[in-house]
Amino acid sequence: MALMSPDALLLSAEKPSRYLGAEVNAVAKPGAAVRVALAFPDTYEVGMSHLGLQILYAVINGLPDAAAERCFAPWPDREALLRNAGLPLGSLETGSPLGDFDLVGFSLQYELSFTNVLNMLDLANIPLCAADRRGGHPLIIAGGPCAFNPAPMSPFIDAFVIGEGEEAVGEIVAAIAQAKRVKSSRAETLAALSEIDGLYVPAVSRRACVRKRNPVDLNAWPHPLSPVVPLMQTIHDRIVIEIARGCTRGCRFCQAGMLWRPYRERDAAQVLDMAQTALSTTGHDEISLLSLSAGDYSRIETLMQALMQRHCGDRVALALPSLRVESLGPEIIEQILRTRKTSFTLAPEAGTDKMRRIINKGNTEQDLLRSIDHVFSAGWKAVKLYFMIGLPGETEDDLKGIVDLGYAALREARGRGQVTVSLSTFVPKPHTPFQWARQISLEETRKRQAFLKESFRHRRLGVKWHDPRMSLLEGLLSRGDEKIGALIERAFQKGCRFDGWSDLLRFDLWEEALRETGIAPDHYLRERKADEDLPWNRIDCGIDRDFLLGEYSNALQELSTPDCRFAECQHCGVCDFDRIRNVFSDPCPALSCERPAERPVASDEKVYRMVFSKTGRAGFLSHLETAQALTRALRRSSLKLSFSSGFHPHPKISFASAAAVGTESLQEFMDVTAAPYRNDLGALREALNNALPEGLAVIALEERPFVAKDLAQALKGFAYDLILPETMPEADLQKISGQLDAFQAAGQFFIEREAKGKTVRRDIRPFVERISLNRETKTIRATVRFSQTGSVRPVDLLSKVLGFSDLEIAAVRIVRTATLLV
Repeated sequence: MALMSPDALLLSAEKPSRYLGAEVNAVAKPGAAVRVALAFPDTYEVGMSHLGLQILYAVINGLPDAAAERCFAPWPDREALLRNAGLPLGSLETGSPLGDFDLVGFSLQYELSFTNVLNMLDLANIPLCAADRRGGHPLIIAGGPCAFNPAPMSPFIDAFVIGEGEEAVGEIVAAIAQAKRVKSSRAETLAALSEIDGLYVPAVSRRACVRKRNPVDLNAWPHPLSPVVPLMQTIHDRIVIEIARGCTRGCRFCQAGMLWRPYRERDAAQVLDMAQTALSTTGHDEISLLSLSAGDYSRIETLMQALMQRHCGDRVALALPSLRVESLGPEIIEQILRTRKTSFTLAPEAGTDKMRRIINKGNTEQDLLRSIDHVFSAGWKAVKLYFMIGLPGETEDDLKGIVDLGYAALREARGRGQVTVSLSTFVPKPHTPFQWARQISLEETRKRQAFLKESFRHRRLGVKWHDPRMSLLEGLLSRGDEKIGALIERAFQKGCRFDGWSDLLRFDLWEEALRETGIAPDHYLRERKADEDLPWNRIDCGIDRDFLLGEYSNALQELSTPDCRFAECQHCGVCDFDRIRNVFSDPCPALSCERPAERPVASDEKVYRMVFSKTGRAGFLSHLETAQALTRALRRSSLKLSFSSGFHPHPKISFASAAAVGTESLQEFMDVTAAPYRNDLGALREALNNALPEGLAVIALEERPFVAKDLAQALKGFAYDLILPETMPEADLQKISGQLDAFQAAGQFFIEREAKGKTVRRDIRPFVERISLNRETKTIRATVRFSQTGSVRPVDLLSKVLGFSDLEIAAVRIVRTATLLV
């Protein structure tokens, strides 16, 4: 008997939708001259939440002769399946092995993803070390904040993009296209890439200092307008629009605030247009306004009012994921709470005003307490406060200050909700004023965490902390030199993967790798001398070294540095005050907005019944994922949905049943409550199908009277086709036929199944109306009943009645051919 179908690997995966592809707005461009694989070294749900990936995907696919496809780090279960099957890691769009692309571009957002980079290369059969690659291998290029210290990953990466990627990717693609036309060698291609501004090529530029690319004008890059819509729930399942890039606040611990200077705002009118377009192309129900500090955006209140005026009638929520305490006013809060209330996050970072002066945070305890009062008064029930421990100059009194501030916040809450204190360990990052500071040891971190955990004792005051082992590794990898590359490779070889995931971190293997490579963490976490040659000195991030040293000196003296937006220039060295300068939004009149659309009242509501199918790879979508895809399509349509009331309004939608993951279905039912639809329902059905991912399709759509029976009450059963492998021998078919005959002749048939830690024994025979085998088509046809006590699953028929193993079940195509209603 054949044991594996083409999709057997998907059925065996913990979350198949991570690997399906074929999402709404995904792009396939066969025959492109230059093929780029955008590789994100973390899971699908993390990578698809990253705006940079979506921007580069849109930019590259907008080039006439280039195609971008995506690939994410496979979870350990998927990795084992690929290795056992001898299959290479491939892209989502076409399934092409990464080794077939011209360029594989890694996004290095976080140091604890480094072992995943090596694992993805290994799974793709691409040599780990750049020196071992030949002409037939793709170029491996990396970008992101971790590229600003390329030393630890330089043995494995052919070229690093230092700075912003929107313009750089076009120049890189053009250089590769030219190299292919003239049949350049790999060395010649790398030499050509080294001539591009902001590209550090270790094999060519080892002795040179590479300066960060000039920053882009955000208004020239309105991307993405049609972002890929994930099939599964992601970390940030919403539209993300970057309203500003860079920061002038000058927090001395913040690497992003230094790397992405100068501060540049996107025009508010363009933000409004991008939001309108992205909502219409995705069906999302939330807009996130992204910047390092959204409250600093010069037109933030006007912009939020305009967005809410346009979209709150459609129950579109607004999120500002990064807010400074002192920028959080009642006007901002009022706009956010117009749609839904979730927990509110604030980042005081330190517990005392002294420490906030040291880090140049620029806010006070009173700022924080006032903001907390505003938030709870507006109706939020939970506030999260982020603090760092181990900052330069921190004493026990400063730790007590975190405790005092946490309790002060709880008193300010006045019983209106929960306060959670989250603790992370400070890591001195390259290109910041604190790059010369030491990082506290693992033992010191644990001691300080224990003190804080012991000090917080109140049922309404929760405490969370970052794993100190991860902080140690982050410091080691971010502050390391080329020798750390050997450590990363050894840790990967030992089995380290997903080191930023607490349930997968194997710190014991990292400790073994440290011993075997002879690397002492203290050497890399120590304080650095001002005249020391730092591993990242070959990268010029645009900020003068003397400015960073001066800021470090100011920190030690507890001196604050003013924000150059509101004071004189602080001479950081970034701006030339011509092309490179701070840019603010144009206060254009386009911010005047129309009234929001009126929602239907209950007396005007109608119920529309949809019949839909889910076939092919869409059969691997869970019920929740299927419902989300259909809901997004409905939101994109001209049908005005009705919503529930309360803090978290949802569309009024109901389903007859939920097909199991891995089961295709030719007939599913869904009822939608909405305003009366005056136009052609056939045209609406076509519009919905154009907005659905591959494999989902609306077959029929009709208006139903309110007196019609509820779908769940009307459900009476299902019909299934269980399509056996073409290669199944006649003898096996004869055996199955006999087993089915015996089952039908039986008065009862008990099976045992594990459910919620208990063994459940039940008789499944009453649920099966008929079941038979068509030996010619090698298809088992079954009709099963559904009642309040349940039903029987096709996999139970295969495993319990026919004795199929898990591998044999994976080779069977299960299709629900009908959903039977009363």
